[in-house]
Amino acid sequence: MECVLLAGGEGKRMRPLTLTKPKPMLPVAGKPILERNLEVLSKFFKKIYVVVGYKKEVVMQHFGNKFNNAELEYIEQKEQLGTANAILTLKEKIKNKFIVMNGDIVVSENVIKNFINFADEGNKKNAMCLTKVENPSDYGVVEIENESHRISLIEEKPKNPKSNLINAGIYLFDEEIFHLTENLGKSERAEYEITDAIKILIKNKEIYGYAMDNNEFWMDVGKPWDLLAANEILLKNIKSEIYGNIEERVTIKGNIIVGEGTEILNGSYIIGPCYIGKNCKIGPNTFIRPYTSVGNNCHIGNAVEIKNSVIMSNTNVPHLSYVGDSIIGEHCNLGAGTNIANLRHDNACIKVTLNDKVIDSGRIKLGAIIGDNVKTGINTTILPGTVIYPNARINAGEIVKWVVK
Repeated sequence: MECVLLAGGEGKRMRPLTLTKPKPMLPVAGKPILERNLEVLSKFFKKIYVVVGYKKEVVMQHFGNKFNNAELEYIEQKEQLGTANAILTLKEKIKNKFIVMNGDIVVSENVIKNFINFADEGNKKNAMCLTKVENPSDYGVVEIENESHRISLIEEKPKNPKSNLINAGIYLFDEEIFHLTENLGKSERAEYEITDAIKILIKNKEIYGYAMDNNEFWMDVGKPWDLLAANEILLKNIKSEIYGNIEERVTIKGNIIVGEGTEILNGSYIIGPCYIGKNCKIGPNTFIRPYTSVGNNCHIGNAVEIKNSVIMSNTNVPHLSYVGDSIIGEHCNLGAGTNIANLRHDNACIKVTLNDKVIDSGRIKLGAIIGDNVKTGINTTILPGTVIYPNARINAGEIVKWVVK
C-alpha cells in the first residue's frame, strides 16, 4: 500500500495568511500542519508522494526529499483544479491500492493506524475515513449501512442532514479511481471533486466508511481562527522541553517548550502550555499567557502581553503592546504601544470579512488576522476581527478595523 499527501491547494478561505504560503504550511504549536501530517504518515509508509502546486517551492525547500525514514517524492499539480485532479497526477506512479490524505487536516497517529487496519479487513478496495461533528451541514455528510459499513450516500452541505458523519479527508483507493477521475465533469466550483468520483463508486461499485471513535483526534483547519483552536488542542498535552537560556528571575508555570538559542530575560512571566521557538528574545518583563505559540527568531519585548495567539517566525512585538487571540504572520513588526483588542463590548461573536464575505467566527474572543511583512506605527489600535493583508503599513496612532490591504 502506498501513500499520497495532498498539499497543492492555496486555501482561499485562509487568506490573507495563504497569500505568501500554501495552507498546509501554516504553523500550529510550532510546526507546519504538513509537518505534523508527515510525522504521522512516516510511521506507516516508507515512501510518501506529496502533491504540490500553489507555491510549491515553500513545501519542497522546507522538507527536502526525506522526512524521518520516509522518502518524499513531489508530484506537481500544475493547475489547482480540485482534489480529483490532484489524485489523477499520480496515474503513472501508482499501480496498487493507496491511501490519500488531505494536507490541511490534523490527526492523531491512531487514526491512520486504525484506518489501515479497517482497509485490510476483507481486502477492501475503496474506503473513506469519517468523523462525527455537531454541525454536519457545513461539510460533506456521509450515510453508512450499520452492519456492512458500506457507504450509501455522500452529500455536500445538506440543509437537513440525516447523519452526523462527515468526510474526514482520508481515503483508500485502488487504481480504478484514475479512470473515474479522468471522466469527471467540473463541479459548481469549476473543480474536479473527489466526492463526485465517490458518488460513482457508491452507485456502481462499493466504498466503505470507517467511523472514528472518541479516542481518535481529527481536526479540519479551514478558516484562520481554526489555527487558534488547533494550537490550543495540540499544546494541551506537551511536556516541558527547555533548550534555551532562562535567567534567574523568570517565573514559569505549567509546561513550556523553549527552543535552542532562545533567551528569556528577567521579569518575564510565562504560563503554559506555550511554545517558543529557536533564537528568540523574550523580555525583559514580558507576560506570555496560555496557548501561545511563538515561532523562530522572534522578539517579544518589554511590557508586552501575548495571550492565546500564534506569532509566526521572524516577527517582533518589542515594546508596550497587547496581542490577544490573534494570528500574526512572518516578518511583522508591531510598533510600540500597538494593542490588538479581542472582545466586543456586547460580548457578541466576532465577525470577520474574508474574501469580501462577512463570516461569523463563532468566537467571542478573536483579535486580528495579520499577513506577512506587516508593520504598525506606534500607538496603533486594532479592533476585534480585523484582517490585515501582507506588506501593509499602518501609520502611528491609527485605529484599524475590518480589512486593510
